[in-house]
Amino acid sequence: MAEAAGDAGLGPGAGPAPAPEDAELETVIGATVPTGFEQTAAEEVQEKLGSASRISRDRGKIYFAVPARSLPQVHRLRSVDNLFVVVEEFKDYQFKENKEHALKDLEDLVKKLPWTNPLKVWELNNSLKKKKTKRKKHNLQSPVSKEKLNDGGEEGGADQKDTNDHEDCAQNIAGGEPADSQDTEQPQGVASQNSGEEEDNEQLDAKDEVQASSGGGGKSGDGQAAEGEGKVLKFRVTCNRAGDKHSFTSNEAARDFGGAVQEHFQWKADMTNFDVEVLLNIHNNEMVVGIALTEESLHRRNITHFGPTTLRSTLAYGMLRLCDPQPTDIIVDPMCGTGAIPIEGAAEWPGCYHIAGDNNPQAVKRAANNICSLLRKNESKDSSPAPGVPLDIIQWDICNLPLRTGSVDIVVTDMPFGKRIGSKKKNWDLYPACLMEMGRICTPGTGRAVLLTQDKKCFAKALSRVGHIWRRAQTVWVNVGGLHAAVYLLRRTWDRAEERRPRW
Repeated sequence: MAEAAGDAGLGPGAGPAPAPEDAELETVIGATVPTGFEQTAAEEVQEKLGSASRISRDRGKIYFAVPARSLPQVHRLRSVDNLFVVVEEFKDYQFKENKEHALKDLEDLVKKLPWTNPLKVWELNNSLKKKKTKRKKHNLQSPVSKEKLNDGGEEGGADQKDTNDHEDCAQNIAGGEPADSQDTEQPQGVASQNSGEEEDNEQLDAKDEVQASSGGGGKSGDGQAAEGEGKVLKFRVTCNRAGDKHSFTSNEAARDFGGAVQEHFQWKADMTNFDVEVLLNIHNNEMVVGIALTEESLHRRNITHFGPTTLRSTLAYGMLRLCDPQPTDIIVDPMCGTGAIPIEGAAEWPGCYHIAGDNNPQAVKRAANNICSLLRKNESKDSSPAPGVPLDIIQWDICNLPLRTGSVDIVVTDMPFGKRIGSKKKNWDLYPACLMEMGRICTPGTGRAVLLTQDKKCFAKALSRVGHIWRRAQTVWVNVGGLHAAVYLLRRTWDRAEERRPRW
């Protein structure tokens, strides 16, 4: 068991450099992933890190063990939203029925947890982030990189700030709103909530996932030196809870657990400007205590210009991986919106040729700006002219695509849900027409399509009308911005698709 004074000395970017043996620590990493794509994330971890993953009963999370030296590779995983190091996991924690007793047990638990190694991993992770930030600041000195090139952006805000910087990429294309996906980005700084999804027949607590922290501010006797000055570590506790058999709320659990953490380490509570974020994830009788390794979700890596609805890059990766792209495949997103899917595809599968398009000129402009940001980011990384990406974008009629019959290997797109974009009524005509046109451009026998929609009833009806050219191979149920949606993997039959007009 770690002693308070020993652990309290750890701080971000402060104190002696992590010892070499710290990099050899075997640590358990927890990762939040798009709900429904847990197996996809586990396969990526096995493929890229050589580690077996365990999928949590709390949907949207996986756990895997890696040496601490593998942290840079862990951060480069494409299917992961957020990362944390596991302090302790309880697979069958017995919560008391009495609220006061249950909360007292959580308080007492703090002193018994093995904090030492997880905090070493956190410190090592923090030193890596500091090096990366220094490199980023250095690269941003060049004129080509003065604009905001971070891996995310404020929805709408970045679009307004960077419009002039990107006129060469999106040549004065005017228009309205894009027809892209339904996962609206939240502004940074808003209290994050667990994205885990319950099955329809589960009556779980109404996402009582509130972030809370204990009040007051203690002084650390071992306060770290940061940039030559003494520093008291600041922290907050985030409680994510699901289940209807708990006698306490998430806010109460975070408050009391946070008070015990403060007393144990003599840290100072701060809800916004914190150094350490302690996680308390409770799902029925499963409880995991962790320390966050990411400050913002990794899914924000590609998009700087957001539309009213923007697909997470991690969900885009899962959709692309589902169709198993092969080198030289031609992959088309006919309703690309802000370009999350084709940009992710070009970054992860550069051996394929990606074509993005949309019928909305403003969406095409935003996608072009996001591609330009990606090119500039690549250029700042390599300190050399960017080689470009295998991706083209075009404005077109999504039901009358300017592509040869049978010329496309894969179609991957996020179809309008009929909520923020379009309408459910319009989908009854749009979906069958889109499926027919996708069937026309896809190679018979080997073509495949991966389509995301929340309008499942309309999609099922449309698919039944084009059953001679598309066969449903797999369905993945996903949570998209709190909506119960589905990702469909379709395979192209050998039947000939109808052509509406002569081509070429």
